[in-house]
Amino acid sequence: VQLQASGGGLVQAGESLRLSCAASKTIFGLVMGWAHQAPGKEREVVATLTSSGATIYADSVKGRFTIFRDNVKNTVDLYIDSLKPEDTGVYFCFARDPWSQDDYWGQGTLVTVSS
Repeated sequence: VQLQASGGGLVQAGESLRLSCAASKTIFGLVMGWAHQAPGKEREVVATLTSSGATIYADSVKGRFTIFRDNVKNTVDLYIDSLKPEDTGVYFCFARDPWSQDDYWGQGTLVTVSS
């Protein structure tokens, strides 16, 4: 499956942002998620959403990040509230096949938060 992330840009601290990821085929049954890579740091998974609706958030984003999926439109969105400068970085969406354990990654979208 191919993934296309969008929605990044330059925002002010305290604002909100919605990132969207479109899949080239059905995401039904796949685990979907988003990862954040801050400048000079390793990629970190920040939000995961299973096909049954279970969510897992990194401690650093709990309460501010919300992940949604639409199995009809084959999209997974990440809503980020109260943006902080440390949220700056590239956000990647991913899909994981729970049966094969294959991972698929999108190209990322850059978010820059100014203070």
